[in-house]
Amino acid sequence: MKAFVASLATESNCFSPIETTRQSFHDAFYAAPGAHPDRPTLCSAPFIAARERAARGDFELVEGTATWAEPAGPVTREGYESLRDEILDQLSSAMPVDIVLFGLHGAMMAEGYDDCEGDLLGRARRIVGADAVIGAELDPHCHLTSAMIKTSDVLVAFKEVPHSDFSARAQELVDIAVRAAQGQITPAMSVLDCRTISPFLTTHTPGRALLAQVRALEHDPDIVDISVIHGFPAGDCHDVGTKVIVITDANPEKGRAVAETIGERIRALGENRLPAMPPPAEAVRQALAMPGQPVILADRWDNPGGGVAGDSTFLVHELLGLRDVASAVGGLWDPQAVQQCRQAGKGATMRLRFGAKGGNAAGTPVDETVNVTALCDDLVTPFQESTVSMGASAAIRLGAVDVVLTSKRVQTFHPNVFEAMGIPLAERKIVAVKSASHFQTAFAPVCAGIIFVDCGGPFPSEPARIPYKRIRRPIVPLDLPACAPMVHECE
Repeated sequence: MKAFVASLATESNCFSPIETTRQSFHDAFYAAPGAHPDRPTLCSAPFIAARERAARGDFELVEGTATWAEPAGPVTREGYESLRDEILDQLSSAMPVDIVLFGLHGAMMAEGYDDCEGDLLGRARRIVGADAVIGAELDPHCHLTSAMIKTSDVLVAFKEVPHSDFSARAQELVDIAVRAAQGQITPAMSVLDCRTISPFLTTHTPGRALLAQVRALEHDPDIVDISVIHGFPAGDCHDVGTKVIVITDANPEKGRAVAETIGERIRALGENRLPAMPPPAEAVRQALAMPGQPVILADRWDNPGGGVAGDSTFLVHELLGLRDVASAVGGLWDPQAVQQCRQAGKGATMRLRFGAKGGNAAGTPVDETVNVTALCDDLVTPFQESTVSMGASAAIRLGAVDVVLTSKRVQTFHPNVFEAMGIPLAERKIVAVKSASHFQTAFAPVCAGIIFVDCGGPFPSEPARIPYKRIRRPIVPLDLPACAPMVHECE
């Protein structure tokens, strides 16, 4: 057999003022055919899983382009079409193929395209024909569309939030695709639209219990795989929301029944899906009352991983009011401030204005005399099995507050964002990070506690208040549950 693998991914925040172009992909991650590194990125793990199976002799592997852009606003038409056509030309050149594997996100939108993944999968299907197996790995914060379902055979999403299992899920995707191509199974995807916007964390109750139920249901020999699509609330398109995929071995009736069981559990979560998120002043008060250190304050709604700037200053201002409490904030995106620090040099004392340049919802800039304590040409941070560049970076100190400034918009995945800049976390009472959830895997083992903070920042945190124009209705919480029954989608 012959298999083809490629990856084209980003997460499009329709309410972000930051444009995504083709250059955005090259700046974040771009690997030409055969140039993908040995370690996966979040949305390119199918490359590594496919290489492992090819090494075992399961198929001949042809690699296409792999690329990712940091989440921001929708992609320009030229940016999306040029990358899409590049990959499709590679697929055409590889023909004939038995298996097509994609590493996607699922929430990419572009000028003229509300459903980039559905468009890509549909064009791939027209190239390879009906008999080839097309499979894709998705981020659960995606929009699962009818075009994606109709044009693919296997869709597998990460189960964990934060996404600690993207490599394991890629291996499952490749395994299912191989078994399908060999005729060992006949995948049937049953999809249930829960008619809710219900993202949740799998590290906390009740999400953890729901995931345990999903894994238990997968023990049924007829069940090949189950994925819960949480949805991405900041994407304004028809398919925003939570859905369930159940893949059976030619048993769609059972798939529908299992999907309904999970869907009912999701609907029952109601509004108590996420941990409490106090405002900045209350979050700081709670952190000071906690024994031990550091206490992590997660600035959940100013997370660059959700498409916003990552430069809000609410927590910085709050911590500056506690000059005798050792604290740190990072990484805060401000390329101009980083450049000013680099020009001044390590050890310099200077007047600096930083932060709150991404929009009115980011607060007010900080104007302070700072000491430049560290500089780095490229701050590289681990994220699960991968590494991510935060670009040229600077650490500054304002009284008892240390701030890590970065030139690339990247959420704070790992403690080395601070440690590599000479800021030992064990010596800080409070550490504020720009991340919604992915920080937890690396920070939880080294902290005294975690508090999620609602700074009222640029990411629209309450779906009921988002000015949607294209979302399907009725849907909870925009509408009452009684008005929004669950719906089975095309199979």
